[in-house]
Amino acid sequence: MIAHLPQRLHPDSVKVSRISAVIVNSVLIALSIMHLLLAHLFGWSFLPGWIALGLFALSFVLFVCFVPDAEVRWFSFDIREEELEFQSGALFINSVLVPMVRVQHVELGSGPLMRKYDLAEVKIVTAATTHKISGLKREDAERIKQQISRLARVVEPDE
Repeated sequence: MIAHLPQRLHPDSVKVSRISAVIVNSVLIALSIMHLLLAHLFGWSFLPGWIALGLFALSFVLFVCFVPDAEVRWFSFDIREEELEFQSGALFINSVLVPMVRVQHVELGSGPLMRKYDLAEVKIVTAATTHKISGLKREDAERIKQQISRLARVVEPDE
């Protein structure tokens, strides 16, 4: 059996994750501020607006400063002839094995931010769920998609 080194996400995925988090959390913070302004104008309670503003500010810091680096550091995957392995987590490590015979199809996609940084996402679809490898260079994602597709067709189920 050939030993495989786990593969990691591309470092540019940190930038994409941060930009995405800034956009989403900025909209949520703006909505919270809008609620506070409306509460002032119409005499509503300020409490929901302040709670939301605090939570979204915390979310902003968390998802802009810490989560993107953690995703790249603590997520890895390995493609073997008979299975895929996904591993994530720091304190609680989650390891998932997906037998190639369970793979139904493989998809490749990327949104506008990912395309700007030449990144893509590979989705591995089984009957039970979809596993994602997001944050790969486009050419690597295409290679991985082809590799998984080829291996999923070749592997024969046990009888």
